[in-house]
Amino acid sequence: MPELPEVETTRRGLAPHVEGRRITGVTLRRPDLRWPIPVEISRDLPGQRIAAVRRRAKYLLLDTEAGDSALLHLGMSGMLRVLPADTPVAAHDHVDLALDSGRVLRFTDPRRFGSLLWQPAGTEHELLRGLGPEPLSDAFDGDYLFARSRGRSAPVKTFLMDQRIVVGVGNIYAAESLFRAGISPTRAAGKVSRERYAALALAAREILAYAITRGGTTLRDFLNPDGAPGYFEQELAVYGRGGLACPTCGGPLREASIGQRASVWCPRCQR
Repeated sequence: MPELPEVETTRRGLAPHVEGRRITGVTLRRPDLRWPIPVEISRDLPGQRIAAVRRRAKYLLLDTEAGDSALLHLGMSGMLRVLPADTPVAAHDHVDLALDSGRVLRFTDPRRFGSLLWQPAGTEHELLRGLGPEPLSDAFDGDYLFARSRGRSAPVKTFLMDQRIVVGVGNIYAAESLFRAGISPTRAAGKVSRERYAALALAAREILAYAITRGGTTLRDFLNPDGAPGYFEQELAVYGRGGLACPTCGGPLREASIGQRASVWCPRCQR
């Protein structure tokens, strides 16, 4: 599933082609994706100008000058591209937003776990309520993680992936951040010290920021808006490398399920 760096890469790729453009038409080739597509997408979005392409957690928002927003999630296999209007339609091209530039913003989603929803002006969609801070914001640091973790017995990896604690740190980047910080993913969140949380917050910020510069991580279906893959996968230290040698100590990496998610770590380097 695309994680924060992939979604941010998509946002940055789309913004120059979409911001300031007026939507001249909407083509829905099916009435639903993961959920039904609200009638406002076809009724109210045409004619509106896009003021900004914004990201919140793993959601993309097309903010209009009128204050309404189209809310998109890429799901497991979704992809957004800006294409010439006469580009032939493929089997899984479900939505086209026609732009006054003569191009279309096309939403492709083979597995249909993505979504296209509506956020009226002056409201916050229920999917965005209760989310934690952005990991690249000033609100996210070691002191914050330490305070939120007190009394929690859940594994620290599960804690870090909780969107109510911090958004956008999915399985890949949680594993990589814990490795860099030297913290075992199985350790109880409430047993991690303030100093170690400072190291974890720094590791998460650095890894996410770097992954964005590398275009994210290509796993299965993810591609950038220009069709190019992300390259961070080539630099993963632990994720997907169970049984292989630890890049730091050379010992075998351990693999197990934590919170029903595949997890890999070094039992020597991570305590």
